[in-house]
Amino acid sequence: MLSLAALAGCASRPINPPLQAYDPTAGYRPDTANLRPGTDQTTVMALAFSGGGTRAAAFSYGVLEELRRTPIVVDGKPGRLLDEVDFISGVSGGSFTALAYALHGEQLFDDYDRRFLKRDVQGDLIARVLSPAQWPRLASGGFGRSELAAEYYDEILFAGATFGDLVARTTPRVMIAGTDLSTGSRFGFTQNDFDHICSDLSRVRLSRAAAASSAVPVVLSPVTFNNYAGRCGLQDSESVAVQLALAARGARLQERIREIALLRDSAQRPYVHVVDGGVSDNLGLRAILEGLEALETSGETRALLNVRNFRRAVVIVVNAQSGIRADWDRSETPPGSIEILLQAAGVPIDRYSYESLQHLRSAVERWNAARELDAMRARLFGQPEGDAVELKLYSIDVSFDAVADPAERDYLKALPTSFVLSPEDVDRLRATAARVLRESPAYRDLVRELGGASAD
Repeated sequence: MLSLAALAGCASRPINPPLQAYDPTAGYRPDTANLRPGTDQTTVMALAFSGGGTRAAAFSYGVLEELRRTPIVVDGKPGRLLDEVDFISGVSGGSFTALAYALHGEQLFDDYDRRFLKRDVQGDLIARVLSPAQWPRLASGGFGRSELAAEYYDEILFAGATFGDLVARTTPRVMIAGTDLSTGSRFGFTQNDFDHICSDLSRVRLSRAAAASSAVPVVLSPVTFNNYAGRCGLQDSESVAVQLALAARGARLQERIREIALLRDSAQRPYVHVVDGGVSDNLGLRAILEGLEALETSGETRALLNVRNFRRAVVIVVNAQSGIRADWDRSETPPGSIEILLQAAGVPIDRYSYESLQHLRSAVERWNAARELDAMRARLFGQPEGDAVELKLYSIDVSFDAVADPAERDYLKALPTSFVLSPEDVDRLRATAARVLRESPAYRDLVRELGGASAD
């Protein structure tokens, strides 16, 4: 027993390093990245990958495959729509596909299914947790099941890569999100977010971000980060998020500022415990919605982003939300404790996801209506052409609800939220995602605008 306690005392979690000095131009930031070279520089495209374990990872991978198969024309040269993707937000299961593509690029399409999607990740993790060799480490105060999972993800997918390894890559910038366990707010894995805790994201492993974003409460342990806020010279007036909020006065941005203020209180919160991102934002849409709010309500933001240089902005939401069966009302016997727990956790997440989608659609409709009104005024009153905003917004929904066959739709929604699926189910999810995207009217319009045709 004494030797076991000694070994447990030696085990410790990885420590995220402090940021020596705040520099808004350094590190892995979505707002400092240029659009990918060789692409249509008037188009900006973002993908949002939802949570949902392997189900979500496979569904989002199917969208990447379809984008890769979709030909377009850029400056008279043939291209692929996949190359137009500039940003990917990922949550929980969707974070694995986002991070893997950002790291591996084209190589992802050679072996992602073998290395991750069709592997019994869940079984392997359970075996490690149950292995006596791991018990001393797991018995320590800082090293939990999610840290063990992060080591495993490095072995099969990330090979120890950090966010610093992504800075120079020409793949899309990824925005991975977990949930701050204490406040229930989004905890983002970009340097913009890590500035608030004065930590250097470039030395944080991708595997820890994936582990945190998928750390289902109770099943997996929180991933803990040291909070060094107040030690890197970051002032409130220098925060991009604060600037946008003061300019836009938007409700979502104001709420985000309140969340950041709580995060910056390192005296009361020297540590931040992060769990599954699906708890706060299962569609990975919150950061995108905040950006759209700033774009819609703030002239300063539109000028900062050089909106007049763009013709179209595209958001493709890849939603692998399952269906929760609730047929208990047919029986006098109420559901058991596990069913109640799953229902209590799942229903609020589903409702919040629905509201996020509606907010996105409403924002897109308002923007495009205002854009058309500006164009009409220009035609009627001779408004100088340079004063009109040409940017058109696209919102494309790829979800199980778009599957026409009721039996197929119900089958896909019934797939478990786990990290193991049969190879047949993985391939079925990939094919369905591709078909739903390909058949979307908004997607077809986008492809036509870019001089291509969706793959048959």
